[in-house]
Amino acid sequence: MLYLAILVLIAEGLSRFVANDSELTRKIVHIGSGNVIMLAWWLNISTTVIISAAVIAAAIAVSSYFLPILPSINSVGRNSLGTLFYAISIGVLAALFWQDYPQYTTIGILVMAWGDGMAAIIGQNFGNHTYKIGKITKSWEGSLAMAISAFIVCASILLAVEGQSWQNWSISLIVAIVATALEAFSLLGIDNLTVPIGSATLCFWCVRVLLN
Repeated sequence: MLYLAILVLIAEGLSRFVANDSELTRKIVHIGSGNVIMLAWWLNISTTVIISAAVIAAAIAVSSYFLPILPSINSVGRNSLGTLFYAISIGVLAALFWQDYPQYTTIGILVMAWGDGMAAIIGQNFGNHTYKIGKITKSWEGSLAMAISAFIVCASILLAVEGQSWQNWSISLIVAIVATALEAFSLLGIDNLTVPIGSATLCFWCVRVLLN
C-alpha cells in the first residue's frame, strides 16, 4: 500500500509539471501499479488480500469518474472505464489462479501493465503508421511495442517457473499475438479487462496442453 501511495503521489506531481501529457502520468501509474503483483508473489500475499485491494481500487476508480480524486489517473468525465476494468481484472485473476498458480495471475497483470503501457507511450510518441478498427485508431509502432512487451513478460515468467523449452517460447509468442489483438479493441478501455484475463487464461491452457 505504501508503494502504491508513493506511486500515486509521483503521478500527481508529474501531472502538475507535465500538464500537456496527462496520458504519460496515467501510464506511469498503470505500469507501476501492475508491478506490485511481483512483490505480492514474493511475499506470498493471500488471495483474500489481493481481491480486497482490487475491490477498494475499483471503488476508488468509480468515484474518480465523478469526483476529482486522482486527476492524474482519471479525468472527470473521461470516456473510458479502463481504470475500473483494470481493478476488476486483478480481482478476477487472483480468484482464478493466485492460490495454486500465481504465475498466471502475474502474467496476465504484467502483460496488461507493460504491454498496454508501452503501446500507449510508443504509439503516441512514435506512431507514424496508423490503422483503424471501426472507430478505434491504433499505430503499428504501438502494437509492436505491445507484442514485444507481452512476449518478454510471458517468456520471462514461464522460463523461470517451467524451465527452458521450445514450448515456452512458442506459448509466449502465441500469448503476445493474442494479447496484441485484444489490445487493439480498446473501446471504453475494455482491453484492461480482456487482455489480462485473456492472456492469463490462454497461457494456462497452452501450458496444460503443450507441457503436460
